[in-house]
Amino acid sequence: MKSSKLKTRLAKNRPMTTITLRMPADVIEDLKRVAPQRGFSGYQPLIRAYVGQGLREDLETLESKPEVKKLVSSLRKQGVRETVLKKAMAAAHPKASE
Repeated sequence: MKSSKLKTRLAKNRPMTTITLRMPADVIEDLKRVAPQRGFSGYQPLIRAYVGQGLREDLETLESKPEVKKLVSSLRKQGVRETVLKKAMAAAHPKASE
């Protein structure tokens, strides 16, 4: 990731957007239990950390391999669904899903 983009990502005053995300109740309970053990004030910051970690891994893959970025872009233009693309990326990078 470029240093200017990284500096922006690390800024404490980044604008936030509210979203609604449906998740199983037992997953939320597990997140609430794990959050304090991982040093988080609540389960929502833990979810943001998990999403951020996965996103950084995917962005690194895309940015380090421009041909992958071009391929994914081409597949999107041809109508390949986002869920199919995500499954293919996960299969191509099994360490990210471990």
